[in-house]
Amino acid sequence: MAESDELPDAPDVARAVFTGEAWPRAQAFAEMLAGPGVVRGLLGPREIPRIWDRHLLNCAVVAEAVPEGAHLVDIGSGAGLPGIVLAIVRPDVTVTLLEPLLRRTTFLEQCVDELKLTNVEVLRGRAEELVGKRVFDVASARAVAPLDRLLTWSMPLLHEGGQLLAMKGERAAEELDAAEQQLRAYGVQTAELVTVGRGKVDPPATLVRVVAGRSPARSAQGARRRRKR
Repeated sequence: MAESDELPDAPDVARAVFTGEAWPRAQAFAEMLAGPGVVRGLLGPREIPRIWDRHLLNCAVVAEAVPEGAHLVDIGSGAGLPGIVLAIVRPDVTVTLLEPLLRRTTFLEQCVDELKLTNVEVLRGRAEELVGKRVFDVASARAVAPLDRLLTWSMPLLHEGGQLLAMKGERAAEELDAAEQQLRAYGVQTAELVTVGRGKVDPPATLVRVVAGRSPARSAQGARRRRKR
């Protein structure tokens, strides 16, 4: 690596965020992102100096919004952001890393193996392929797609009361407004902006949190079951 692309030392706040066994795992994951992650094209070389601040810490604070003991699906997991980071910082959470591209799932599997993350599974596929097969408490997503498209992928995978946590940054409010029609169509319970990581990351991370209602598909399935009785 060029001098300007060297992985920087972790900031002091990282030790407060990644505690106990999470600390060496976070350090190892940072090295994997800066090494194999860049070589395989999952992360640009210009991101290496920002791995801690922009990526690891920014993803770790999302854990503040994840319920205890949740089963979480990370849609379009890519390099494992935020899925692997959440698994590191929250061992009580079961994480499914969902990613359609082989080169990315290969990297994710390597990370899970080397970091000894027993609370993680890697699935190669798309969200729509899991509909009717798997149901989750939480769906996370970072830099995957606009919110309206994320809703079509995530809502069918959540049980009623489950939540989508979409990392959206400065455009969060704009995307929330633009997705009003889809939000109504899915009958969501609530859709709001949530700020996490105050005092840990600057600026704090902004999430769009959407709590799933009873989807039209589930309502139709329920009606068909009642007619068969």
